[in-house]
Amino acid sequence: MTIVLLALGGVVISIIIGTLWFMPNTPMGKLHMRYLGFDKLSPEEQTQKIEAAKPTMWKTYMAQAILSFLTSVAVVFIVTMSLQNGVPLEMALGFVLLNWLCFMVPVAGSNILWGNVDRTIAWKKFLSDISWQLVIVLLIGLMAAYFA
Repeated sequence: MTIVLLALGGVVISIIIGTLWFMPNTPMGKLHMRYLGFDKLSPEEQTQKIEAAKPTMWKTYMAQAILSFLTSVAVVFIVTMSLQNGVPLEMALGFVLLNWLCFMVPVAGSNILWGNVDRTIAWKKFLSDISWQLVIVLLIGLMAAYFA
């Protein structure tokens, strides 16, 4: 039960970090808007696109919350089980870091390689995506360690 509650806390962390990271006025938000093609649209077209997306946006957020929950469960499990078995926090966070490096980084890289990403921003988008994910998993790991 504790793992589920902590994982829900991880979802909240993911939502907060994601919202701040991808705000249109942040450097990463501007990059994301460019990735979405908003830089090529007039302000009217941008507004029209945003308004058209609003009715179904809750589905996108719900899907992202489910994906964030899965990530949180893994991170919380790794950290809490490690700490319960006498593993130092630094090593537990090292396990989380290794999982990020071996699973999340390659998936983000594959998305860039095979996705429809403007090649002029591919590296920036890749670094933005993996950095965002790293911040999230480390914060979830620290939260799990604090409350475990």
